[in-house]
Amino acid sequence: MTTLAVIVFLALAAIAALHVAWGFGMHWPALDERDLVALVVGQTGRTRMPTALGCFGAAVAVFIAGLLALAAVDLVRPPGPPMLVTAASALATAIFAGRGIAAYLPAWRRRFSQAPFATLDRGAYGPLCLLFALAFALLVLHRVGDWA
Repeated sequence: MTTLAVIVFLALAAIAALHVAWGFGMHWPALDERDLVALVVGQTGRTRMPTALGCFGAAVAVFIAGLLALAAVDLVRPPGPPMLVTAASALATAIFAGRGIAAYLPAWRRRFSQAPFATLDRGAYGPLCLLFALAFALLVLHRVGDWA
């Protein structure tokens, strides 16, 4: 489980780093802001990236999820009772599962219909979130199994 947790952490840390870079105005992997919005935001009618604060907030949330994966296997020990890590990991499972499932719902598609985001969402972003949900579910089951 340690290897799984480290892989999840590294992947989420990389995603968080991208959000930080976007917050500072970087447009990679697109050529300009409009193309970046179409690639990573996909909100119908939107042409500008979220504010720097929004990007940094997303980065913090994603990075904390990565740290949570490490905490689930006791590589980092946050303050508080161990049950809090288990509960937070279960919540992360639900959040990632919800985001992954959303990629396939008509209401989500109406709101986030810009190309190429819509295609990438169904083919990459949604499935990646479902993989993160599966990873967190396995980490939670491992923690609960340790109590038995």
